[in-house]
Amino acid sequence: MYYFIGIKGTGMAALACILSDLGHEVIGSDLEKHFFTQDELDTRGINILPFNKNNIIDNSVVIVGNAFLEDFDEVVAARNNSSVTVYRYHEFLGEFMKDYTSFCVAGSHGKTTTTGMLSAMINYIEPCGYLIGDGSGKVSNDCSNFVVEACEYRRHFLAYKPDYAIITNIEIDHVDYFKSEEDYNLAFIEFSKQVRNSVVCFGDDENVRKIKNEINMITYGINVDNNYVATNIVESSNHMEFDVIANNVNVGHFNLPFVGRHLLWNALGVITIGLLRNFKIKDIEAGLASFGGVKRRFVIEKYGDNIFVDDYAHHPTEVLITINAAKKRFPDKKIVAIFKPHRVSRVYYFAKEFAKALKCADMVYLCDFTSIDDLEDGIDIDITYLQNLIEGSNILSEDEKGAAILAKQTPAVYLFMSSKDIYGLANIVKRYQ
Repeated sequence: MYYFIGIKGTGMAALACILSDLGHEVIGSDLEKHFFTQDELDTRGINILPFNKNNIIDNSVVIVGNAFLEDFDEVVAARNNSSVTVYRYHEFLGEFMKDYTSFCVAGSHGKTTTTGMLSAMINYIEPCGYLIGDGSGKVSNDCSNFVVEACEYRRHFLAYKPDYAIITNIEIDHVDYFKSEEDYNLAFIEFSKQVRNSVVCFGDDENVRKIKNEINMITYGINVDNNYVATNIVESSNHMEFDVIANNVNVGHFNLPFVGRHLLWNALGVITIGLLRNFKIKDIEAGLASFGGVKRRFVIEKYGDNIFVDDYAHHPTEVLITINAAKKRFPDKKIVAIFKPHRVSRVYYFAKEFAKALKCADMVYLCDFTSIDDLEDGIDIDITYLQNLIEGSNILSEDEKGAAILAKQTPAVYLFMSSKDIYGLANIVKRYQ
């Protein structure tokens, strides 16, 4: 029996679903508040208990979510029970993936979407399981391939030794742990050296180029000095098409139903993996075209005259990409950005970058910190720290009052951006419209 401490976490929920689908008994604990990741757990009838140290069962395998420290009551109880085998989430996943031809997608931005694209492409050709950072996970008994989103936080991805890896980009994040750009880059070097076969990297990225001589990488991008190059690019509000040059040879033309240059980059990384696996061009294209998106990554809902977009953007680069994608997708609409940050250290470190990105929207609303892990010793700021850098921005409460303020902006594209549970506010806004 598998017991998950913090089962509603995105990776934890996905892993719990995988083990349940493989026929194992799975239960777990978490806060009683509803999170979107709970839906798939409920569908499978997985029992979710309130936190209690007495939940730990003899002879079970306990998987601990990475948000829970060693002094957490359930973790202490599990560690002190000699009949219980305890893994951290990333430790268990590193062991699990050894039974498959494994693919990891790492990077500062875009790894969730790229993981979804890669699993869709491979699964179109041969059975493929996946674990994605949007809370999705699936493995069937006939799968020989397994695709995993690999997070660099606290170097957790060093528990993985995949056959193939994509690195989408390298831009310092998680500044509560990584204290310098050099240390952040080093983590990706360490991860890359553990990949058994090919490391595929976005070669247009500045920090990828900095480590190019440290590892044996295959590069993709727009610049002609990459191994795999997208050229003759045509983009519209509903599709993109381009040719791929592989080591100076034109290997084929791709027409894909994606919008935004960042999705072109992600798709090109997946195409590179497909070509390295000797998949047919038509199958790579069809597999990519079958990708329907992932949860909380530019998820669009039309509601009357308004567009509601839910996106996980929590880093200034991601915020800028999301706003620009909305402008390209909806060029005639007013863009209203609603941003809720995660961790005071991230806002403190990137305040100017956040401000510059958010100013690209027509209106900016900011929600305050509310998560249990937002506050950190030595950094005493609130959301006004960011508001003061964005002229005309407003602080918004996540309740009826805040929703009524947003409703007055209609018609608009409402961009709800956060790694936390901000999108509940959108549901209140809809009631006013």
